[in-house]
Amino acid sequence: MREGLIAVVGDKDSVLAFKAVGVDVYAVSDEVEAANTVHALARTYSVIFVTEQVALWADAYIKRYRSRPYPVIVPIPAADGGTGLGMKLIKENIEKAIGADIFVDKEEK
Repeated sequence: MREGLIAVVGDKDSVLAFKAVGVDVYAVSDEVEAANTVHALARTYSVIFVTEQVALWADAYIKRYRSRPYPVIVPIPAADGGTGLGMKLIKENIEKAIGADIFVDKEEK
């Protein structure tokens, strides 16, 4: 794995803008293509941003890499909006790491 390499995987409309900031872009259109792309990129990239849809499609591979330091796979909202999956996964990882949910709303208590 090369240090510092960043990729983004998702539908074309959601990922194309990342090219402007120098991120390697991989547009996918279905579940098989998404899973295969994430799996292949995990061997080379340090950070992989995936749209929430890709995160659902490639869930088995993403779960496999969660216990490893690299690659870091981060779900992001797609161009048409988010479902909240990315924030949910971030909350779960923080809770696992520190043992408490630091995002609990006061109203939920």
